[in-house]
Amino acid sequence: MRIAALTGLTLVAFAANSLLCRMALGAELIDPATFTTVRLVSGALVLVLLTRLAGAERTTSGGSGSWMSAVALFAYALTFSLAYVTLDAGIGALLLFGAVQATMIGVGLVSGDRPRAGEWLGLVTAVGGLVYLVAPGLTAPDPLGALLMAASGVAWGVYSLRGRGATAPVLTTAGNFARTVPMALVASALAWSLFHAEARGVVLALVSGVVTSGLGYVIWYQALRGLTATRAAIVQLLVPVLAAFGGVWVLDERVTLRLGIASLLILGGVAVAVIARAPATDEARR
Repeated sequence: MRIAALTGLTLVAFAANSLLCRMALGAELIDPATFTTVRLVSGALVLVLLTRLAGAERTTSGGSGSWMSAVALFAYALTFSLAYVTLDAGIGALLLFGAVQATMIGVGLVSGDRPRAGEWLGLVTAVGGLVYLVAPGLTAPDPLGALLMAASGVAWGVYSLRGRGATAPVLTTAGNFARTVPMALVASALAWSLFHAEARGVVLALVSGVVTSGLGYVIWYQALRGLTATRAAIVQLLVPVLAAFGGVWVLDERVTLRLGIASLLILGGVAVAVIARAPATDEARR
């Protein structure tokens, strides 16, 4: 139940990140490099402050993040922002989560994680629901945008997989975010000629950095300790559904029958996959 609750909170944070990014970049309230920099720097500041207040640096060793994880985090954040300049939300979500699943499930298979038949069935059903959700708007995507979003998905998959071994989620996430700061500043410097930031865009980036990224990723690292690579990949298919309904509530987007059917397919597929893994997990615990 604890892992389920942490995973649920994380998925809500991920969906909120998509909405915040869409609101800021879709309305051209801020440029992608500045959005990424504000997001990562603000997340780093809050997380480092939390570790200092909790005294985590004095009580935990070996859990202060790594440069490899930081590079994956920075690559995900920057390519995610850049991709949404040219891609619509539907094809962007399909490319992102397709790449995440391919990365995490592929690495899981190589590492010896063998999904059950029910997990494969749930995965196919959930992916089918996602394709059905975005299919009406599918067109040939911008090649560069598609490449950037695929790279973002791979980077997020790598970051998530590396987080499965984190013994101190707050300290590890803080260390990873802190290491992205110089990368983000260099990116903003290189893109200075494209700088544009309105107050509302900066606020959206701050909320994304402090709440849905910084704190959200701490919770995700906690949840990953109880998830296999396959299950962690599959449950993230819920994010597009949450983001779609968030768009209905926050952005006044219209509820459609297609959205309802696709959501049932995705939710049902994830449920089947999670239930299929449960007997093996229970047996392993016994």
